[in-house]
Amino acid sequence: MKQLTFLFLLVLTLTASSLQAQLKPLDARLTNYTYPFPVAFHPVKVQRQNFEMAYMDVKPQKANGKTVLLLHGKNFNGAYWEQTAKDLAKNGYRVIIPDQIGFGKSSKPQAIQYSFQMLAQNTKSLLDTLGVQQAAVLGHSMGGMLATRFALMYPQVTEKLILENPIGLEDWKVWVPYQSVEKWYAGELKQTQAGIRKYQLDNYYGGQWKPEYDPWVDLLAGWTVGPDYPQIAWNAALTYDMIFTQPVVYEFSQLKMPTLLLIGQRDRTALGKANAPAAVREKLGNYPALGKATAQKIPNAKLVELNNVGHLPHIEAYDRFIQPLLAFLKQ
Repeated sequence: MKQLTFLFLLVLTLTASSLQAQLKPLDARLTNYTYPFPVAFHPVKVQRQNFEMAYMDVKPQKANGKTVLLLHGKNFNGAYWEQTAKDLAKNGYRVIIPDQIGFGKSSKPQAIQYSFQMLAQNTKSLLDTLGVQQAAVLGHSMGGMLATRFALMYPQVTEKLILENPIGLEDWKVWVPYQSVEKWYAGELKQTQAGIRKYQLDNYYGGQWKPEYDPWVDLLAGWTVGPDYPQIAWNAALTYDMIFTQPVVYEFSQLKMPTLLLIGQRDRTALGKANAPAAVREKLGNYPALGKATAQKIPNAKLVELNNVGHLPHIEAYDRFIQPLLAFLKQ
C-alpha cells in the first residue's frame, strides 16, 4: 500500500514538473505573448511616475455609434475578452479593452499606491484620448469593482453598466483578518502552474476542466518561470491590498444608469476566505444571495442568474453570457 501511494505521488510530481518544463517563460510586459487584436499604449503619469497603459481598440465594419469598454479581472488581462469583442464588433460596437496598470502588457510599478480611483482616472484619460464621450462599461471580477468606481466617478460617461460576477459585493474586512502586503507577496511567490490550475478548477469551473481553460493558467504560470516574477508578484500583492481595503459595496445605491448583473450561481469567490473564522467562512462569497441583494441596492438594475455557472461566465458558458448582454445593450 505504501509503495502504491509513493508511486502515485511520484507520478503527480513528475507530471507537474513536466508541465512546468513546457511553460513558455513570460516577462513583465508579456512581450512574447500575442494578443488577439493590435495593441497600442497610452501614456499616463501617476504619482510623479510615467507609465504605459496597453489597450486594444476593436472597430466594427458597420458602426452603430456605440462603444463598449471591457474591464478585466485580477487574474486576467484584456486578451480573455477576445470572443466577446468579436461578437460586439459584429453587432456594430466599438470595443475598447485596456490592461490596467500592473496587469497584462501595461507597466508594472514597484512603488505606487493603488486605488480604484486611480485606475478609473487612467481609463477615463484613455477614453478622452480616443475621443470616446460615452460607453457601456462591462467589468468582470475585479473589473466589476473598477467599473462601479468608474460609473460613480463618471456617470455622464457611463451610458450603461454591466457587472459580470463582480467581486466586492460584500465587505470582506468585516469578517476576514487584515493581511499585510508582505504576506500577500510571500503567498504569490509560492505560485506554481499546478497550484494555479487547481485554484481555477475548484473556484472557477466547479471541478470540470476543459482544454479551452488552459491558456488562462499557462499565462499566469508563465510569469512564475519568467525573469520578472518578483516584480509581478509584488504588483499582485499591492492590488490584493487595494481590493481588500477599498470596498464599493456601500455605494451601489448611488448608481443611476441602467445596470445589468450577470451572476454565475456556482461562484463562491471571496478574498481571504481561508483566513476567516470557520463559523463565517462558508457564508462568504454566496453569489446567489449576493446577486439578489445587489440588484435590490442598485436602482434600474436587472439581474440575470446563470445556473450551474461559476466565476467566468464569458469563458465557461459563453452563449448564455452573450445573449443577455447583447439584448441589454440594444435596449
